[in-house]
Amino acid sequence: MKRFVPSLALVERVQNGEAAAVARLISRAETGTDEARTALARIYKLAGRAHVIGITGVPGSGKSTLVGKLAQKMRARAHKIGIVAIDPSSPYSGGAILGDRIRMTELAMDPGIYIRSMATRGAIGGMARAALDAVDILDVAGFDTIIIETVGVGQDEVEIARASHTTVVVSAPGLGDEIQAIKAGILEIADVHVVSKCDRSDANRTLTDLKQMLMIGMMNAPNPDWTVPVIGTSAVNDQGLDDLIEAIAKHRQVAFETETGRARRLSVAQFRLRKTAENLLLERFDRAVAKHGAPLATKLQNRAADPYSAAAELLEASFETEDCHEQNARSKIAR
Repeated sequence: MKRFVPSLALVERVQNGEAAAVARLISRAETGTDEARTALARIYKLAGRAHVIGITGVPGSGKSTLVGKLAQKMRARAHKIGIVAIDPSSPYSGGAILGDRIRMTELAMDPGIYIRSMATRGAIGGMARAALDAVDILDVAGFDTIIIETVGVGQDEVEIARASHTTVVVSAPGLGDEIQAIKAGILEIADVHVVSKCDRSDANRTLTDLKQMLMIGMMNAPNPDWTVPVIGTSAVNDQGLDDLIEAIAKHRQVAFETETGRARRLSVAQFRLRKTAENLLLERFDRAVAKHGAPLATKLQNRAADPYSAAAELLEASFETEDCHEQNARSKIAR
């Protein structure tokens, strides 16, 4: 039987770049155990140096292929690359289906590239709940560039813009992305637009459509620090990849050296605070449901209570007790 290693003991090993410690601590972040929270809090304070790049787009746009090619190119420039690939959840085990990781197997043998697949586990917005913890862990482990690839569920993947320093939106010819971009507000979240599969004959139309929409968007909300580029790429002949890397590098300067970037980092912190609080509330609510849900449901079934009063009772029950950690947190805020 393997000896349990406390999460705090893993922090120093993560700082030394030990892949096994990185994997174990990310797994504990996904599980959401109370034991790991002190270690994750320490990790957070040690992190903050890496450039976090979010890559999103509709299914079929070639996100995974682009991430693989991008990682190879950046690795050739001496970057250490961490990849957090958000995959759909299995309806049976709840784990990641691992499609993205399978498509990146050619990167797996490089010690300077770390790939982690994470399941959404019911989370909306294209992000897994522990994705930002994983980013912090990879940051502390010495990966200077971290790519988050969202699950690719459609038009509601806007959370990535509040979780990354640079957001890359990937479109492809023939998918109707110009209409989806208008619906989803992607003009607002993209720092870089990429049109993949530009070896296809109909790629120029998609490039033109996106550039025209960006011109309209810039008239409404100009950004003096950054003009959003539209870059055509092709994994077949490596077209546009160097241009994309240069655009990402330039946006990194905006993200870390301008007032616009400072405001973006504050927005990321606000998003992190809200999502963490939401997760804590959900955990507390789930415990209340496990304890009180069945008898309240029985009352509803027998028409002895109405849904609104029963739900209010369930919410009240979820706040009846506080553990010592939460009491300490409240006292610190009060001071």
